[in-house]
Amino acid sequence: MIELTEEQQRAIDAPGGPPRLIDPRTQKAYVLIDADSYERIQAALDEDDGLDMRQVAILVDRAMREDDADDPTLEYYQQKYGSKP
Repeated sequence: MIELTEEQQRAIDAPGGPPRLIDPRTQKAYVLIDADSYERIQAALDEDDGLDMRQVAILVDRAMREDDADDPTLEYYQQKYGSKP
């Protein structure tokens, strides 16, 4: 297991949703989410109930909305970065 750096810990604590990490070698972006959210998404993907990508997107959106609901500065970031609820 890899421990978070102080910079990553601050990014997690900051409002605005899960932080994105960039691999400097490949410039590939990653999203850092908590293990519970990952496990819920993984469980939805692993279920053999015929979920299609649209249904998965709905589940991910729901998880993100739940996370955003407790974010007191979400409106500020939406205005700053042009994202609408």
